[in-house]
Amino acid sequence: MKTQFFKLFAITLIISLASCKNEKANVFTDYKFSDKPETLACEGMDTKLLKEALYTFEDDIIKHYNSKNSNLSQSYSRFINEAISNRLKIEDLISAHTVKVFEALKNNNALWDLNNANNKLNYNSEALKCIANNINDNRLKSIFNSLLSTNSMSPKLFGAALQSNARILLNDRYVATYVALDFYYSKLFDVDFTKVNLEVPQTNVDFNKIPPSEPKEN
Repeated sequence: MKTQFFKLFAITLIISLASCKNEKANVFTDYKFSDKPETLACEGMDTKLLKEALYTFEDDIIKHYNSKNSNLSQSYSRFINEAISNRLKIEDLISAHTVKVFEALKNNNALWDLNNANNKLNYNSEALKCIANNINDNRLKSIFNSLLSTNSMSPKLFGAALQSNARILLNDRYVATYVALDFYYSKLFDVDFTKVNLEVPQTNVDFNKIPPSEPKEN
């Protein structure tokens, strides 16, 4: 009996140690933007990772659309216009850090709906509910919730509402997080990273140097 007990104990211990090892391997630690302002206040969610995802996305787009007078507002505007007009070559934006963040985001199964051929983001997730409840701009909040309630949400439809005022994303981090998740990370499921040049030229992006906010629409 003792021999059988010790065998069972040994097997249980090995399984437990292997499980702990796998969990540690899946924990994301490569935070580059932890010193940046907080973005979301949502209970029961990995807001630290979502914050990293947003700033990584913004870092990617401002580097991609870099020009002499480039800023984050202009980068957002160009990105959204290209995304909703099917002119966006997303492979040109991806950095090595983007891939790391995406792999971590993929571990949150509740965030994605991989059975949906068109949009991989799970519009019924707690993350989307939190975003929907906390959008500052009343017009965008109404459009966002209306699209969700009618199962009509898509980057193209909501992007049309942002097209003329992408500047609002600089201040409303809930909407910006949605854009990062649905317009960008959800599209990476279809990208073969082995065929992507991840050696993106590194430039220092100062997220504090953005144009002043415009009056909020009510």
